[in-house]
Amino acid sequence: MNYYDARETRDPAERERELMARLPAHIAHAQANAPAFAALLEGVDPATVTSREALARLPVTRKSELVERQKASRPFGGFAATKWGPTCRRVFASPGPLYEPESARPDYYRIARAFHAAGFRAGDLVHNTFSYHFTPAGSMMETAAHALGCTVFPAGVGQTEQQVAAIADLRPNAYVGTPSFLRILLDKAGELGVASSFTKAFVSGEAFPPALQEAFAARGVSAWQAYATADIGLIAYETSARQGMVVDEDVILEIVRPGTGDPVAPGEVGEVVVTTFNPDYPLIRFGTGDLSAVLPGTSPCGRTNVRIKGWMGRADQTTKVKGMFVHPGQIAAVAKRHPEILRARLVVDNPDLNDRMTLHCETAQSGEALADAIAASIRELTKLRGEVSFCAPGSLANDGKVIDDVRKYD
Repeated sequence: MNYYDARETRDPAERERELMARLPAHIAHAQANAPAFAALLEGVDPATVTSREALARLPVTRKSELVERQKASRPFGGFAATKWGPTCRRVFASPGPLYEPESARPDYYRIARAFHAAGFRAGDLVHNTFSYHFTPAGSMMETAAHALGCTVFPAGVGQTEQQVAAIADLRPNAYVGTPSFLRILLDKAGELGVASSFTKAFVSGEAFPPALQEAFAARGVSAWQAYATADIGLIAYETSARQGMVVDEDVILEIVRPGTGDPVAPGEVGEVVVTTFNPDYPLIRFGTGDLSAVLPGTSPCGRTNVRIKGWMGRADQTTKVKGMFVHPGQIAAVAKRHPEILRARLVVDNPDLNDRMTLHCETAQSGEALADAIAASIRELTKLRGEVSFCAPGSLANDGKVIDDVRKYD
């Protein structure tokens, strides 16, 4: 079968109805079992959240905020609906530190779907080089492989020569890990006179440009990638079409303007915000801090879900100007005060080594009075002076940047 399940090719309207129908019960579950969501969603009637418009009115919880919330309320900041015992098989620590639970449910991170799209099947021997120590990457991949009926060699990181020896002895046909370590293993195997047995690979954790994918293909390895995080699990995955990434069937994905919870226009770059239906860790409108954009149309591979371009940078563009932090949310607040502003970007430079802020505003109209009013809002909301520059609608780059720090110190 070419597809993991029939859901991948269903009518998009059917998918949307099903996702929206799942929201009320999931929100009620989070309110009842995760103290953080009981507070964040206080006064929200779950029965009314049955559309993307209603979902967009709920607050965004960003990954950058989760660390602070966890410090105040160990271990999970009140966002988990599970506790130590049979329902929580493992707990991991990602950099931050940020702690994540893992339950005993099969394929907890839902990555088996991406493995299947990469050609992994029952009977494969998977050489898993992601870490099994502290962070969940090793477990994320192993549980996906097991869900498909694969056998896993838990190689972990490092020890290149020992790994090549194991490859020579066990002859695994599938690799899982970063693309850079796959290249290292292939090169080391060549040095040691060991013929690689890999025919397929699932890579993540690093950029995977087309040139590197083609280089692996030339060495007999068909390599595929996905976009996943420790908190959410699978978000989107590459398919045979090699055109962006198809969104997973069990998440609701939004692209919002950085610093806000406001969805952007289709095709515009913004921050990836995800709602997952994980009952143990029911993250609702979770801001990943990553930038991406929705691709138009459906994938030629036959899967009908929304596609995104993949990872396009980070949304957290906070910068310090004259000793004061300036956040994307502050710039969004300036724009909201003035409906004449269609889009805005704050450019920070330092002519003569003096910091300067200029807010570039796409507007259909301009004038000194409007410029003065916007400058006053900048000063009030950031406590800093800023200049205003008007530009034509559609002239600002579609790259998701709200703050562009171009200062040089040469």
